[in-house]
Amino acid sequence: MAADRRTNSRTSEVSASPNAPTASTASAASAVPATSAAPSAPAAAPALPVLGGRRSSYRERVADALRAALIAGELRPGEVYSAPTLAARFGVSATPVREAMLDLAKEGVVAAVPNKGFRVTDVSDRQLDEYTHVRALIEIPTVAALATSADPVSLEALRPAAREIVAAAVAGDLIAYVEADTRFHLGLLALAGNAHLVEVVRGLRGRARLYGLTALSASGRLLASAEEHLELLDALLARDERAVREVMTRHLGHVRGLWASARP
Repeated sequence: MAADRRTNSRTSEVSASPNAPTASTASAASAVPATSAAPSAPAAAPALPVLGGRRSSYRERVADALRAALIAGELRPGEVYSAPTLAARFGVSATPVREAMLDLAKEGVVAAVPNKGFRVTDVSDRQLDEYTHVRALIEIPTVAALATSADPVSLEALRPAAREIVAAAVAGDLIAYVEADTRFHLGLLALAGNAHLVEVVRGLRGRARLYGLTALSASGRLLASAEEHLELLDALLARDERAVREVMTRHLGHVRGLWASARP
């Protein structure tokens, strides 16, 4: 009986201990990816953007957060950033940041600098011309063909994303703009049924990076580009292939025109 009392006493001490894991904390811990489980990592990482709605692993979500910051101009070309510094900025551990930056280095978006971190690569005028040219060769005829082949229900399903782009432009939320813009364009191209084509365009978009979005947003010119997404949908639903081709040509021209002219 004395033994029972001692056992019950020890049980009570464990239950009352402030460090003892509860069902809720155990559940939360199991939901945290292994890559962010370092002791110094914050208890709850902030929500990370998922550009284009494709990536799901924690490492890829961190890469998306970095890519979004690059696109929005928050990480500047020519500057060197260390993994620990970026980890603190995004509220995650250094390991997934380092891995994500290595992935971006393979894409040519950043370059590794030994013992320092990663330098954001710049995009020359010639490169921007080349990326825009390839995108035009792929996207304009592909989207124009959707005017006669795409299911109207599938096209209409993209309208919420198009409205999000406009709302983000009005609010000046560049990260939301990029996320919705990527989701819209890749979702539209996916209707052509060629997954490889979608991945090629995804890579080109990442390399080109929409320089000058901050300046365009401040000047109000970003809204005009945002509204073209709704114009494009209306032309597709009207089965007007000529109008679709015209809107797509004008819209892609912003990569080399309005966006490029606003580069810092």
